[in-house]
Amino acid sequence: METTLKFLKQLAKNNRKEWFDENRKSYEAAKAEFEKLVAAVIAKSLSFDPQLAGLEPKNCMFRINKDVRFSKDKSPYKTNMGASIAPGGKKSMVPGYYLHVEPGKSFLAGGCWQPMPEALAAIRQEIDYNGKEFRKILSAKAFKTYFGALSEEGKLKTAPKGYEKEHPDIDLLQHKSFIVVHDLTDAQVADKNFPAYAAKVFNAMLPMNNFLRNTMDVA
Repeated sequence: METTLKFLKQLAKNNRKEWFDENRKSYEAAKAEFEKLVAAVIAKSLSFDPQLAGLEPKNCMFRINKDVRFSKDKSPYKTNMGASIAPGGKKSMVPGYYLHVEPGKSFLAGGCWQPMPEALAAIRQEIDYNGKEFRKILSAKAFKTYFGALSEEGKLKTAPKGYEKEHPDIDLLQHKSFIVVHDLTDAQVADKNFPAYAAKVFNAMLPMNNFLRNTMDVA
């Protein structure tokens, strides 16, 4: 991934359309390398998550162009490459995995980010019914090793509607997203064995994803 990391470093310093157009061949080379990486990670992950069968890298990868309509930062390009490796690809709402490559800021993540109200209600109901099972998943050794705990992003400070603040699983019910993150170094991303490592991290995430998928009748 050295080609990708090098290009993204240069892009961060020259985030202009003119520079991008002049260096389009470098971009295409970086994109091809990233696509190859995504394909390798999918292939490794199929051994434990058969729902990824038939998934193509192009259906997982996000465009490098930014949507600047509602952003104060009008630079036209993202300084990362990302892919949502989930059943159905990047447009799917099924809990899956995310690969983010950005110099000094790469990470692996996954779960269910900002589910729609109906899906969020279903997840909370499942936690209400099976909180002990979910806690067992979150306390597993591999899960704790790679992720520590659920991300606190967007977490409510009060009890969600329909639940008492004294609920034994209120700390879980307060989440609006159910995601985990595992930070990476540039050296890890560039390592030839990175696809196997990424799959190992995603495998540790699978029990959580299966729990979330069960609430959506997609397991």
